[in-house]
Parts: sequence; C-alpha cells; structure tokens
Amino acid sequence: MTIFLNSLETANPPHLLPQDLVERNARRILGSRYAAFERMASTFKTSGVEQRYSFAPIDWFEHDNDWQTRNELYVEGATSIFKQVATRALASAGLVARDIDIVVTVSTSGIATPTLEARVFSEMGFRNDIMRVPLFGLGCAGGVSGLSIAERLVRSSPGTNVLMVVVEACTLSFRSDRLEKADIISTVLFGDGAAAACISSKPNTQSSAEIVLGAGSQHLWPDTLDIMAWNVDPVGLGVVLDKSVPAFVREHMKEVRDIALKAAGMKENELSRHVFHPGGAKVAQAVEEALGLQTGTLDAERHVLKNYGNMSAPTVLFVLKEVLKRKLTGKMLMGALGPGFTASFMPIEIAA
Repeated sequence: MTIFLNSLETANPPHLLPQDLVERNARRILGSRYAAFERMASTFKTSGVEQRYSFAPIDWFEHDNDWQTRNELYVEGATSIFKQVATRALASAGLVARDIDIVVTVSTSGIATPTLEARVFSEMGFRNDIMRVPLFGLGCAGGVSGLSIAERLVRSSPGTNVLMVVVEACTLSFRSDRLEKADIISTVLFGDGAAAACISSKPNTQSSAEIVLGAGSQHLWPDTLDIMAWNVDPVGLGVVLDKSVPAFVREHMKEVRDIALKAAGMKENELSRHVFHPGGAKVAQAVEEALGLQTGTLDAERHVLKNYGNMSAPTVLFVLKEVLKRKLTGKMLMGALGPGFTASFMPIEIAA
C-alpha cells in the first residue's frame, strides 16, 4: 500500500524575537547573576539563529514566572495555533475536519489534559467518533516519530485520513533561577512553532508534488537518559542538554542512519537528500561530518534554524516544507534526535 503526505503546513506565534534583542535582554537579566555569561555570550552569534518566534512578548521574560503561569500560556497559545495550522493543512489536502478519522497530536513543552485536539474539537468540527492519539515526551524527535506513527495508522486501516499536529512552546521554559549552562544554550536556540500534516492512502490530486511516506524507524541508545530531557520542578520545565551531543552525533549518526536505510530497503546512493532536524549550528555540522556530506549540504536546515530557531519537534517539518518550497525531488531520509536518547528516521519520496 502507498501512503501519501497530502499536505504540510507550518505556523508560528505572533511575537518575533530577533537574536540581538534576545541577547541584550538575556545579558541584562542573567549577566550579573551568572559568572560565565560573557564567556558563553558568543554563542548568540555562532548558533546559526538570527530570529525566532514566541508565544510570549519579550517583556514577559522579565518576570519570575511559575509553572502555572507558564503552562497557562502554553495551553492558550498551543490551542490557538493548533486550530490555525490544522485548518490550513486540511484546506491544502482538500479535506474538512469531518473527513479526519484520527488526530495525532505531538507536544512536549507543556501539559494539557484534556489534550489539545479535544480542546479544539467543537471549533474544528471533528466527528464524535474521532480517535485521539496524543504523544508526549518525544522532544525534538517528535516530528519524525509522529509522522511515522501516522503512517502506520493509515497502513493498518486503508482509507483512513490522519491529521498530525505538532506544537511546541520552547521559549516558555526560559529560566533565570537555575543559572545552568543548558539554560543559556536554550535561550540562544529555542523558538516556538507548529506544523500540521494530512496523511492518507489516497493521493492529493490538487497537489503539484506527490509525496510518498515509507515506514519509519527508531534507535534508542541505552544509558543515555541524561543527554536530553526536561526536569520538572515548581518553577517549570528545566532543560537537560548535554554538551556531548555534537560529539555523539559524529560517533554514532552514520551507523544508525545506515540501519534506517537498510530497514527501509534503501541505499545511500539512492538518496537525493537528507532532511534533518538541525538542532543548532554545531549539530548540523556534526551531521554533515558524520555522514561525509560536504559542508553546507544541509542548507534548508540552516535556513530554518536561522529564521525560526530550534522549535523542537516541528523543526524538521519546517525543513521538509522548505525542501518542498525549493521543488526538490527524489528519495530522501528524514531524521531527528530526541530524549531517550533516540534517533528517529523516516524515508520519503517526492515526485513532481
């Protein structure tokens, strides 16, 4: 059976935060409290990020926000952007909400119970018998893993229409109380965004490109829980981001990429492109080095990082959207790393 990606749309919240503005505010808020701030300040310019979007205006970060305040803003913003990006994805696929049988919702940067798709149920116009599949805890790997799960759901039930929505509000985790290196790096990198896709066993006849999804795969490394995670305390979510990530990528990415290609029945010389979650400038470079790619090959990845920052799970879908915008075709492999520590992959083929 052939599984099609019938639409892919992206969206960002309204508050644009240029990197120089973020740096000035971070220096004012953190500079006098964190002795190593000036030593690390150069990363604002070397991160590859020039701007990002946030659910909160810049002055929101001046205050000491607790867990409840952060999560209330997450729920408000995530609910709103869910409706926005999902509506676009449905229209692009030539569908309406009542055509959707399953909603896969991916989000790790806040907690909503009932989950986001239930909160927008009436306004979207979903059927009463819709199946809800919320996914939490996948972090940066969520975009690829969520798409992989959506593909499997369609494959197991031919004729099913699946809507996948990925929403993250990473900027709301800004911390001025912990003063750890990971908090500075997340301030440098993080942005907020959302993506939505419609997946079906029927092609979208309105689309200019046919996008076929293969079966995804994951690789979980043992004893790596401390590489990437959230710590939860009364103040909010505290990022865990080990400095070893680029080195880990250089050492292990090729092996797991090759395993993913084998599982998909593909060979490296068949690939016209990789589609990766960039993470940060150092991670993008590490991926290129690990896979023997020429420096600059991951140009769509760097474009997304530059203009949107690291939005966690939606980021790789923004990269795929950029690839589609550039009218690139051929067999490709999507990839992202996330908490676990996990690598998630998915083969795709784009035909004009």
